[in-house]
Amino acid sequence: MDLGLRGKTAIVCAASKGLGRGCAEALAEAGVDLVINARGAEDLEATAAAIRSAHGVQVTAVAGDITTDAGRDAVLAACPSPDILVNNAGGPPPGIWSDWSRDDFIKALDGNMLTPIALMQAVLPGMMERGWGRIVNITSQSVKAPIPQLGLSNAARTGLTGFVAGTSRQVAGSGVTINNLLPGIHDTDRGLTLDRGVSAKEGIPLEDARARREATIPARRYGTPEEFGQACAFLCSTHAGFIVGQNILLDGGATNATI
Repeated sequence: MDLGLRGKTAIVCAASKGLGRGCAEALAEAGVDLVINARGAEDLEATAAAIRSAHGVQVTAVAGDITTDAGRDAVLAACPSPDILVNNAGGPPPGIWSDWSRDDFIKALDGNMLTPIALMQAVLPGMMERGWGRIVNITSQSVKAPIPQLGLSNAARTGLTGFVAGTSRQVAGSGVTINNLLPGIHDTDRGLTLDRGVSAKEGIPLEDARARREATIPARRYGTPEEFGQACAFLCSTHAGFIVGQNILLDGGATNATI
């Protein structure tokens, strides 16, 4: 399917690996020029080179912490008028309610709520003026069904979801859509970190921790960054202009809900 995106420009955050890279690769395959961001300059440059080689699009790598003012300013300086924005940032650490201080919650809110909001506020006026734009926020299945050990993520990402619910309806008339993709467990560093936590806590091999989690997923496997990226690219496409303010699960059926 031709997504109708050739020649457009996207900012993709946390794109050096994992789900962010999956989104960047899928957009590049559709002919989108990219500005990609991550904290690690070496991995980011390697990803940029690989995407350029594979897809023949322009890729600008901007290393920095997107959760800081300086990091966001650098990305927006490299791409002040994107057609597409993919918000993404690593999730806060797992734990239980008694583990977290106010500072932990502020850090989680900065990374997973306030940063994507700041980027949306920066790019939405231009998108609306041009009459076209796509924003996809990578959140979590936990906004549909909270995960007890991910309380910091539950709180921050649910706050972002509330912001998107109202804002998406205000900008849709200008040809701009905002939607959220809610990943379950995927073959990424985040998934590995969670499995290592279970392995350490319960004293079981890492392979057993993963097998136990896979058994809870109706698809009986982890998702891949590639299939996640293709879903993101479709939401960014010219065919998705009537999808507004939605929270779309990509979790292999793990969230047992009808709505």
